[in-house]
Amino acid sequence: MKKLGSLLLVSLFSGAITLGAYKLFFDSTENSSITVASPNYIKNAGLSAETVDFTAAAENTVHNVVHVKNMTTQRVYRDPFAYIFGNGDGMQEQYQVGTGSGVIISEDGFIVTNNHVIQNASELEVTLNDNRTFKAKLVGTDSKMDIALLKIEADEKLPFAIFGDSDEIKVGEWVLAVGNPYNLTSTVTAGIVSAKARDLTNNGIQSFIQTDAAVNPGNSGGALVNTRGELIGINTMISSQTGSYVGYSFAVPSNITRKIVEDLMQFGNVQRGVLGIEGRELNQNASEELGTTLSKGFYISNVTKKSGAEKAGLKKGDIITKLDDKMVTGFKDLTSYINTKRPDDLVNVTVIRNEKEKVIPVKLTKRELLTIEFNQIELSDIDENDKKSLNLDYGVKISKINNPELIQYQDQLLGGIILSIDGRKATDISSVSSYLNTKKSERAQYKIMTQNGQVFSVIF
Repeated sequence: MKKLGSLLLVSLFSGAITLGAYKLFFDSTENSSITVASPNYIKNAGLSAETVDFTAAAENTVHNVVHVKNMTTQRVYRDPFAYIFGNGDGMQEQYQVGTGSGVIISEDGFIVTNNHVIQNASELEVTLNDNRTFKAKLVGTDSKMDIALLKIEADEKLPFAIFGDSDEIKVGEWVLAVGNPYNLTSTVTAGIVSAKARDLTNNGIQSFIQTDAAVNPGNSGGALVNTRGELIGINTMISSQTGSYVGYSFAVPSNITRKIVEDLMQFGNVQRGVLGIEGRELNQNASEELGTTLSKGFYISNVTKKSGAEKAGLKKGDIITKLDDKMVTGFKDLTSYINTKRPDDLVNVTVIRNEKEKVIPVKLTKRELLTIEFNQIELSDIDENDKKSLNLDYGVKISKINNPELIQYQDQLLGGIILSIDGRKATDISSVSSYLNTKKSERAQYKIMTQNGQVFSVIF
């Protein structure tokens, strides 16, 4: 009987321990995220957006985002025969109104938006979240990155967005897009960062943040913020065949935006620094072709004359793996970092040369000071004087002719502005260099504007 009592006591005690452990385990995990373990790391995996509080970020941001109205005036034909028959010029003025969003970035009324939101505006109007309306002045634009800076004059200090560090955002991180789609003011949508450093034009300039937060017409120029309410991007475009949101949107990173804005405030235009190199990013095929064991990085195939890269000693065959403390796995990493720098900024370039790592300080060069050479013709970007005198916003200038076949024509060619090559728009020396390098020694057809405004085509 005593043995039976002891056995019963042990059973009850064991059951209590088992029940207690079961309850303790499930009570402790009921309201927490799942912990995923592996041999190398342990991380918390959130189950849904319900675990993230968006309310504070949304509440702060809606007061910083404004509605931008662009009013343009066009002269259009009302009666195409009126001029012919002497009944007036047949023209009438037509007013058009476009809308978008903007973000207040200072208490004294500076506002950043997209260039395409304010393009060709004859009048700009900004409406704040509290419904106050102001006339806006255009301070400056950067058409390549689609950024514009506006200024309004208010009688009191304005709420403004705090810039976050867009380099620190992670793919998969939650973000909010705030703007005025379809004239619906203070609209907030949520999504995640889908990718970083997207270049949709392949010109090496653009470097977008890609998200799946819903962005529609009218959101352009609005804010992309993290869950702390920090500005990490300016919503710019969507990828769509219908004109409405179908899954992905793109934003100019805040670090690039801030640099552009500071340039426009200080210099009146954007100061772009360049390394002065050309090349290709490494992958398995490229590595095998180039005879290197590295599968990541940027391979230098050419160093531009008079560039900071040439002066610092970068060479063909060097493989860039890091800029300052930023790893370079390919072209997008290189361009996204350089886009935040100015001429004369010093960048520590880490390269692999002859299988050894080397750190080379490079002073960035102003893009307009660089030249490229093709078929013994030196080309450079056009300057502000050329833009004004010839009414151009793009083109490449023929600055020197060393080709014996063309010396006799140098009076006509020297100083001319190349508008296109084989029908391709000659945007700048970077785009021209990329195209001409694919042709090697083949001839090309150039459309050229002389300094007196005459346009002709020539093949050489």
